[in-house]
Amino acid sequence: MTTYNEKTLILVNLGGPRTSSEIEVFLRDLFSDPFVFDLPLPEFLRIRLARFIAKKRAPKVQRTYESMGFGGGSPLVDETEKQAKVLELILNQQTDVKWKVKVSMTCGYPNIRDNEFTKPDANTLYLPLYPQFSRSTVLSTLAILESKFGECPVGSGGYIPHFGLEPKFHQITARFIYEFFTNQLKSDDFLHYPHETPNCDWKDLNLIFSAHGVPMRLIHKGDRYMEEVEICVKKISEELRKFGFRGNVHVSYQSKVGPAKWTEPNTIQMITSLSKEGKQIAVYPISFVSDHLETLEEIGEQFKELTLKNGGKSFVRIPAFGIYKPFMEYLAERVLLADTMVNECICKKNGGESLKHCRFKN
Repeated sequence: MTTYNEKTLILVNLGGPRTSSEIEVFLRDLFSDPFVFDLPLPEFLRIRLARFIAKKRAPKVQRTYESMGFGGGSPLVDETEKQAKVLELILNQQTDVKWKVKVSMTCGYPNIRDNEFTKPDANTLYLPLYPQFSRSTVLSTLAILESKFGECPVGSGGYIPHFGLEPKFHQITARFIYEFFTNQLKSDDFLHYPHETPNCDWKDLNLIFSAHGVPMRLIHKGDRYMEEVEICVKKISEELRKFGFRGNVHVSYQSKVGPAKWTEPNTIQMITSLSKEGKQIAVYPISFVSDHLETLEEIGEQFKELTLKNGGKSFVRIPAFGIYKPFMEYLAERVLLADTMVNECICKKNGGESLKHCRFKN
């Protein structure tokens, strides 16, 4: 039980199976979420289809996880736990409050629906680790918590809003990319640290900011995700120019699943086109803050192979933040502000709809 001088911070991420035995559970949670698997079907049919797809995809996904070398699972939970430990240390050093930082996932384990994750308030705070707002991430998280506690967390004093449009985030991201290319990062802090170097001055690279894609039907419902990604990239690029970067900047979207139309341009198409022009390519995962399947395997292996196969002169994967100290300190600042400045429905503004128990709903 928390008291006036004790606080709990709960980091929220999408999740990933820790072992091969959790893969189907993770996929079932993922596809059962109406904000992720959003189809115009009666709910009982949508759920049946979600479970069928999860079961069918599990063997293929298992082979992919096995190839990554993390014991048949994803490193995302472990990586988020590393972030939690660093953030806990920073918060305890900066305040006279006793902080405990926990990790929760909306899909898989440790599951945000479990009883150990209690109601958001001034002493129990939730921080979703998604830079940009999307119905499939931030709104989904808020809907889960609303269903669990009977109220939307936004405005409770226990919710930390997304941060992708904040100028300081843009500055930190640009510095991180600069420090990566100038060999100032601590390689031991990262999984599979990329040691490739471009065949040119890094300032002349074609830099692709690759975001996780979402179905266009979410955008048509009012999701401002694409808009936020593009603003974020524009502002980071402006900061990078201050470090002397003069190359071309591109925005694209990865991880498309199924035949429906998704956000474009697709990263595969972008890389193929640039590679055929003989470009030097670097990819930064703009919508992720920790490395996992999409960054290590999709970007680091598949996109690299695609680049070299199509004539690209070089390929470099820039890692996600992980426990990069300036980013961790920035998150600590956000935690101490919580959502005291929020006075409107961010779900309606950024995602197209208010939740049922929104405290700002007109």
